[in-house]
Amino acid sequence: MRTPLRSLMRRSLNDGRAGRGRAAPPAVAACALLLLLLAVACGERVQVETGSAEKAAPAATVAPASLPRRIISLSPSTTEVLYGVGAFDRVVAVTDYDEYPPEVSKLPRVGGWSNTNLEQIASLRPDLVVMTESQSPLIKDKLDSLGVRVLTVPSYTVADALASITLIGEATGQGEQAQKLLSETRARLDAVRARAKDLGRPRVLCVVDRVPGTLRGLYTATEGSFIDELIEIAGGDSIAPPAKTGFGQINKEAVASLDPEIIIDMVQNAKDSRLAEDPKVVWRELSQVKAVREGRVYTVRDASVIHPSQFVAEAAVKFAELIHPEAFKR
Repeated sequence: MRTPLRSLMRRSLNDGRAGRGRAAPPAVAACALLLLLLAVACGERVQVETGSAEKAAPAATVAPASLPRRIISLSPSTTEVLYGVGAFDRVVAVTDYDEYPPEVSKLPRVGGWSNTNLEQIASLRPDLVVMTESQSPLIKDKLDSLGVRVLTVPSYTVADALASITLIGEATGQGEQAQKLLSETRARLDAVRARAKDLGRPRVLCVVDRVPGTLRGLYTATEGSFIDELIEIAGGDSIAPPAKTGFGQINKEAVASLDPEIIIDMVQNAKDSRLAEDPKVVWRELSQVKAVREGRVYTVRDASVIHPSQFVAEAAVKFAELIHPEAFKR
């Protein structure tokens, strides 16, 4: 199933983002690329920085009697975090784009990013709905009108992904498990950063979306997105032109001018789908580009790579294996 990556980026590009000026990375599918951070009870901002001591302001402690027992997740990344902190057994519905954990196949689906089924949500009687900040302008006021408790978590940067673990853990009474997951995620990120620190930094262009089978409609991850940060952590030099939203459109001529040494192509369709393609064949159109000429166009089909959850650590490892195979053995 193809996620609404392009439509989400375009919405973010058009609408902007109050106070922060970046767009939410949509989920690839699911999900891609693309948040005012709300604490569980009081809406305080939280800052978390990878590679440092824990800086997340603790969310309000949730008393056992008030622990949510029926949770709906409106983003694949929040579903992943709910699973990671041990609260997935209370999830009663997810989005059309959720793929992880495999158990989501047994749950009701409540729509996508822009077509959330409010009637179905109400019928499921949730006592907590979890979403990303980028979704909030689309639906939070409608959920508020239903009297549904909503937790909005950030999803733009690596720090946001780490903060979401703390927030979701506290909201679900899984604070201890959340801190363990947070520590493990940060440790993996720091390990990748340390190994890549003294390596060369090849020029990397990460394409998060394009028209299948062509080099039209190219969108890249730029400064301000967690994907851009992960490339830097993995020892690459992310060279996409700046964009206010963290994701920007680019044409073939610009790609040729940038002449990346490595292209990471986040293919949006499965090998066995009707949109199946061979990305290496598609990229031959730019044979003058060093990455194409030297066979360093890499496809990434794993949806979790563009999800701002604990899987940012796994994504950093995958990027490092592609950028520095000499140091990161698969």
